[in-house]
Order: sequence, then structure tokens, then C-alpha cells
Amino acid sequence: MVITIIGIGLIGGSIALSLRKNGFGHSFIGVDNNEMHRSDAMWLGLVDEVLPLKDAVHKSDIVVLSIPVSVAGKTLTDILNIIENDKTVVVDMGSTKKNICLECKNHIRRSQYVASHPIAGTEFSGPKAAIDNLFAGKKTIICDSELSSPYSLNVVNKMYQSLGMDITYMSSDVHDKHIAFVSHISHISSFALGTTVLNIEKDEKSIFTMAGSGFSSTVRLAKSSPDTWAPIFIQNADSILFALDDYIRQLEEFRTGIQQKDANKLKKLMQEANEIGKIL
Repeated sequence: MVITIIGIGLIGGSIALSLRKNGFGHSFIGVDNNEMHRSDAMWLGLVDEVLPLKDAVHKSDIVVLSIPVSVAGKTLTDILNIIENDKTVVVDMGSTKKNICLECKNHIRRSQYVASHPIAGTEFSGPKAAIDNLFAGKKTIICDSELSSPYSLNVVNKMYQSLGMDITYMSSDVHDKHIAFVSHISHISSFALGTTVLNIEKDEKSIFTMAGSGFSSTVRLAKSSPDTWAPIFIQNADSILFALDDYIRQLEEFRTGIQQKDANKLKKLMQEANEIGKIL
């Protein structure tokens, strides 16, 4: 099986690394606009060769699309236009799904595309950030599965099973609404906190001296790539704004409790938040 990875960064590179180790696929092709990424991917052994998009797609059994969501829809359409083999399967890794799915909804080869979102990652980027077993034990979401052929779904399911992932199905619309709360807001919070601390604490030594594990874990996501996350925030703007409004209301509740020195109010807010532990 020949697998093409379009976008050989953290996610694409980690998929190639793990699939190669698991024996799922005998040949890996890389496609990337970044010359350094192409070179690093070859040097690290993530891919066996790098090719232009058209040449890579023509040779592929599976095409893994792992590029910023702002350009994923257009590139997906380009790939579907290139495909000549009815058995070539395309799967994307995007953190937003609705707009990408709408872009190819009426394409004649729509059934050969599987919309997915493996929920895994780190704050790092590029081929050198690729990690074996990044996806093991994690969840992946497959969206609008009724629009994909049974064959395409079977191929992608087997791919994710080989990565050790648990698969969940939902609509692209529901996915984007939920992911705004459980992922996108987390990144916005981390970016905002990092910026706030840097603006207030100009003396970096003070930050590092006083920062504990709580601060480090909270701002870890602030190291994530802006090139990846700015398009995500724009693509999922409606759901994120809805989530942000509610999040800001919660912050205002804490601010009021602190301003009024109302310990009971603060305890109540925190006790309500403690309930998340039962879910996680």
C-alpha cells in the first residue's frame, strides 16, 4: 500500500512514523510546500520520496491531508480532481470539519473522501516534532460518514485501528460545535494567559523563578504554531465565539466573587468546576 502524506509536520509526520512501524503501508510519499520540511522528512525517514501533488496522488492508495484548514478544502478538491483510481482513499486531519466537508459536498468523488479529526498532538510543529505512538489510546472523530463509501470507511478505520485509536462518529456540524469548547477555547486561553503574563511581567527571570507546574501546564499550548491555529479560529468562528461568550461570563463570575471577597460564591464556582473530574 502506498500512502501519501500531504503536510509532513507533527501530525502527518507522526502518522507516517507510526504506520511505517506498524507495517500499515509499504511505501510513503511526502508532499510539502516547505523545502526544509521535505528535506527533514527524508532525512528522518518519515517518507521514502517527495513528489509534486499530482504525481504523488496518482501513485497512492491512501492520501493523508494534514495541512492548515484554511487551504485544506481547496487542496482536497484538487486531489479529488486528480484521482483516476476508484480505490484511492483521501482522509484529512483537520481540527475543523464543516467548511471542508461543504467544499467537496457535490464532488463526483466525494465518496472516496473520509472527513476525520484525530484528537492528538503537542505544542510543537514540523517533521522533527513527529512522535511514534502519538495517537495510541487517543480518540479520532469521523464526520459525515454516510457520505463516504463503505470501502473508504473500511480503509480509514483500519488505518486508525493500526494507530491504536478509538473511533467516534458524528456530523461535521456537531463536531465543530463541541471541539470549540474542548480544544479551541483551551488554546485561546493559553495564548491569552501567556500574552497577559508577558505584558505584565517584563522581567523574564521573575516568571521562570515563580512559575510552577500549574502555570507551565496551563500555558503549554501557547507554544503552538500560529500558522496552524489562526486558520482554525477563523474556520470555526461561529462556534468559538459562542463558546468564548460563555467562557467570558464565567471569568466575570470569578472576578465578581473576588472583587466582593465572597468566599462562598468562589467555592460554589470551583465546586461546579470540580465536576469535570467525573467526566475526565
